Formats: sequence, structure tokens, C-alpha cells
Amino acid sequence: QVQLVESGGGLVQAGGSLRLSCAASGRVGSSYTMGWFRQAPGEEREFVAAIRWSGGTTYYADSVKGRFTISRNNAKNTVYLQMNSLKPEDTAVYYCAAGLVVGPVNYKGYGSWGQGTQVTVSS
Repeated sequence: QVQLVESGGGLVQAGGSLRLSCAASGRVGSSYTMGWFRQAPGEEREFVAAIRWSGGTTYYADSVKGRFTISRNNAKNTVYLQMNSLKPEDTAVYYCAAGLVVGPVNYKGYGSWGQGTQVTVSS
């Protein structure tokens, strides 16, 4: 089982930027997908972005495309989410996830989850 620890959340004004990090302990297999999801109070968990550990293919939700960038550092077993042009509606707890998934958008395919990091965007 891969264990994940997120960092980098915080409070930022609208239009600002944050970079989230997700450090994985244990070996992340080449077939793994790493994903970022978010959940606002009273809302369903929502897909944000994902990256295939091998090959680096990326996927984005329409709501963040062009503003967020997911990347990985295989040597450091770390995945990043660079968030630019943040909006108040991006406010949520952001979770990192890992798993052997076919479809990266469905959170149910991920077997490992971090504890979450709060991102708050003020208007």
C-alpha cells in the first residue's frame, strides 16, 4: 500500500497561485495513476487532475484546464499540482490519490489516499 502525504495548501486571494505536493512512501509502481481530487463542504468529491506514473499522460477536469498543471518527479516519488488563476470556487480540501486505475476520473478506482490539505481562495 502506498502512503501519501499532501502539503502546500493555504489561503490565497483570487487570481493567486499555490502549489500542492503529494509525497508517496513505498514504491509507486509503473502502472500507477496519481490523482488530485477536491471536496468542498456539502459537495461530492470531485476529480481535478491525474497523471500516469509511467509515460506521464495527464488528465484534467474542464473546470481547471488551462489553470492547473499536474506533474511528477519519479525520483522523489512526488506529484505536484500547480494552481494558477485561482478562483473562490476552487476552495476545497484537496486530496492526493494513487492506484491502479483504468479511468482516472472515478475516485472509486484509487486505493490510497492522503489526509487532504485545505485550499481557501478569498474574493
